[in-house]
Amino acid sequence: MRRKLIIGIAAVFAVVLVWRITALVSSGEGGQPGRGGRPPVAVEVDSIRIALIRDVRTLTGTVHPNYQYVVAPKIAGRLTMLRPRIGDWVAAGEVVGALDDAEYEQNVIEAEANLRIARASLAETGTQFELARQEKERVEALQAKGIASPSELDAAVSTHAVLASRIDLATAQVEQRAAALQSAKIRRGYTRLTASRPGFVGERFVDPGALLSPNTPVLSVVSIDSVIVKATVTERDYGHLRPGQTAEVMVDAFPSRRFVGKVARVSPVLQEASRVAQVEVVVGNDSLHIKPGMFARVEVVIEQREAALVVPARALVMRNGQGGLFVVPRDTTVARYLPIRIGIQTATHIEVVEPMIEGLVVTLGHHLLEDGSPVVLPTAGEPAPGGGKARKPQ
Repeated sequence: MRRKLIIGIAAVFAVVLVWRITALVSSGEGGQPGRGGRPPVAVEVDSIRIALIRDVRTLTGTVHPNYQYVVAPKIAGRLTMLRPRIGDWVAAGEVVGALDDAEYEQNVIEAEANLRIARASLAETGTQFELARQEKERVEALQAKGIASPSELDAAVSTHAVLASRIDLATAQVEQRAAALQSAKIRRGYTRLTASRPGFVGERFVDPGALLSPNTPVLSVVSIDSVIVKATVTERDYGHLRPGQTAEVMVDAFPSRRFVGKVARVSPVLQEASRVAQVEVVVGNDSLHIKPGMFARVEVVIEQREAALVVPARALVMRNGQGGLFVVPRDTTVARYLPIRIGIQTATHIEVVEPMIEGLVVTLGHHLLEDGSPVVLPTAGEPAPGGGKARKPQ
């Protein structure tokens, strides 16, 4: 009885095994489970697009004015007037402040008087010199006729020479007094504080009535028609930056706006401690929205292609260091593995340089696939993953 039970169980098991083998064989011939008898894999797919793709590096930095300087007196004195306030515009050469100039005005008056004295002395000496010249000519004429003695001629010649020297001395004194007058006027001019270049008043350090010493800061003037964003770049990205590259600048004060600029300068050295180099990006600021001192994020376009073959970055499969894609050709449900050469790669998209591909790419589930694996695609009623209106890859 026991033997018959064992034989019966073995027979049932054999029947089930034969049925299973038959089912697998017939399924393989019909092409349903696919290669090697593996069942289809449900995957997500996305389209292959021709679109703009850009390789962008993001830097952070601080906004600086195009130029900045401090208005300060060259001399000591009491500040009697300071016109501009913070934010006021000043033109080049505009007088923005003044010191008490009474002492310097008096020095100019004294220098003018000294110059007049020197000129009068020169005129007097010139008259004496002319008389001495005439006397010398008269004595020389009389000496030629034998009337004047040699001593008279010597005295006339000596007087003429002395007065000629006095003419030179008086002329030098006039030049000295003229230079002193010019110096006095210059020092009087120092009592007027002027803006050397146009710009906005950034800071005001003192108020009228303050007693200032030389080089005491009074105002700072900044130019923000264009600004400079000073950012740092790591050693890894340093080789990709060069002057002339387009950059977009964002500041927290205007989160929805992007300001366009260009990389102007890249430092030729990296800081040894941090391994970063400084980069200067010049940004047009006609709207005057960007202010010095703001924190800025800079996106530098390293490279871009207008009509690149672009796929989602999620579709990339790395095998033995080689990038590839699982592509589902049109009107099929079989995934084919294609090695690719990658161009520009961003966080969301990659550029396929070669080969040319068509169809759909697998973006989810490719870790379960092999070349030739059958796949189950989203139904017609489902929106394809990543479908809808194609976005421009960045």
